[in-house]
Amino acid sequence: MTNLEPAPAEVLCDDRPAAGTAVDPGSIEVLTARDVPLGGPRAMTVRRTLPQRRRSFIGAWCFIDHYGPDDVSVTGGMRVPPHPHTGLQTVSWLFSGEVEHRDSLGTHAFVRPGQLNLMTAGRGISHSEDSTAATTVLHGVQLWTVLPERSRGTDPAFDHHVPDPVALPDGELRVFLGRLAGASSPVATFSPLLGAELVLRAGASWTVDVDPGHEHGVLVDTGAAAVRTDRTAARGERSVGAASSELLYVAPGARTLTIRASDDGDLRVLLLGGLPLGERIVMWWNFIGRDHDEVTQARAQWQAQIGAERIDGGVRFGVVEGHPHPPLPAPPMPNQRLKPRG
Repeated sequence: MTNLEPAPAEVLCDDRPAAGTAVDPGSIEVLTARDVPLGGPRAMTVRRTLPQRRRSFIGAWCFIDHYGPDDVSVTGGMRVPPHPHTGLQTVSWLFSGEVEHRDSLGTHAFVRPGQLNLMTAGRGISHSEDSTAATTVLHGVQLWTVLPERSRGTDPAFDHHVPDPVALPDGELRVFLGRLAGASSPVATFSPLLGAELVLRAGASWTVDVDPGHEHGVLVDTGAAAVRTDRTAARGERSVGAASSELLYVAPGARTLTIRASDDGDLRVLLLGGLPLGERIVMWWNFIGRDHDEVTQARAQWQAQIGAERIDGGVRFGVVEGHPHPPLPAPPMPNQRLKPRG
């Protein structure tokens, strides 16, 4: 799970409510994706819905890239040499294909459709990801969650989990993080989170109880969705629709979500949620810190570790063994120092 942009922007993400702002409980807004090319002419393009100017977080979820279905004979598939992360957890979830994971803890694992790979970067880790020779079509999401201030220096770790499918009257549910509709995941997170895949047949709808203290997101993969909450229904508001790769943000206050598939085809969505983080972070490349200097230091330590720059940085991120390619150098830092807002 990496950001391969050759010139990534340094982004300040602030989840603290601005003075004088108020959002109707359980209200819904549509967030559209932007295309982000991750390299040369044969490289993958992803559709990114978080972060963006209108919204930086859904709970601790801070980065949502949706990709595929891609014919790997055209795009070359996923080829990501060893690279670093700090201050986050990466979540790998596929709809088709297979990805091989190696990390500096010595982990060698695969992720396939319906399976979760979750890597905790904590104070620092490095890993690689490559689609396998068995993959012809690659299709999935790459997600990050912020480690809250109290946990961001935690030890790195890796978890793999295969959630049991839950049969619904008109579909199927897989809960890979948190709990929903009586199903739960054993995988630990550092703040209250929800992650689930929902499939509904054409024309079907499903209503589920959710935590009113959480904010939620519904990312549409295939099909078209219409979503309402108990609060929007009580206010007489119509359901809000979204097409493939759009993200519906649901503000805290909802006690139920109703998700409906269009009559034109089956629907598959990811349902994400979490307690509002209430913190400010700086994101750049594959690092999350609390200010510009922290991110700059992490970059310098990675460059020193891989021998790209002569700076005494130690081996903070560990070494990925068994990958055929050298580690990925970090891009140059932006020329302008990021200035906190507010």
